[in-house]
Amino acid sequence: MKRAFDVVLALSAGIVLLPLMMAIACVVRLTSRGPALYWSNRVGQNNEIFPMPKFRSMRIDTPVVATHLLTDSRSWITPVGHFLRKTSLDELPQLWSILRGDMSFVGPRPALFNQDDLVAARTAERVHLLRPGLTGWAQINGRDELSIPEKVALDAEYALKHSLWFDLQILWMTAIKVLRREGVRQADEPVGRRAA
Repeated sequence: MKRAFDVVLALSAGIVLLPLMMAIACVVRLTSRGPALYWSNRVGQNNEIFPMPKFRSMRIDTPVVATHLLTDSRSWITPVGHFLRKTSLDELPQLWSILRGDMSFVGPRPALFNQDDLVAARTAERVHLLRPGLTGWAQINGRDELSIPEKVALDAEYALKHSLWFDLQILWMTAIKVLRREGVRQADEPVGRRAA
């Protein structure tokens, strides 16, 4: 049921949002050197690594580290990067990951391939058995403001009570959070050159 819901919604959203995504891709290309998409190696279901796309919001010469580890991270953001992150429009290409089955609409946000502490904590709570999501229970309860233990606790809570109805509630609450631009602090996007 969940997988069928993901596929139908991703296809529908992809068709409706295709003109917007094409426009964003053009703006990214026109305002900074490099490709429109950035492919980030992420930890998926059962801790398998998969390439996750985002609209590129950082310069292509940015060091390959998490944004919060950069000195003056804002100096690496492209002219439209801040807007894309603030509005979460940079996440739209992940509809492709949902269609492929690497992700779901709702689940724990996929960790960076080198976030060993987060991956280990999630594995201990069996959160790694879930398909990662475009949004999740932790996302709407703090997003970037959460510590790793808080994030994992919320992910584990979702693992215990997830259902299609709960997913619909999370999607609705995500839309409200995004419109209000709550909980975003330019610090969790993996940056740097295109992943292999």
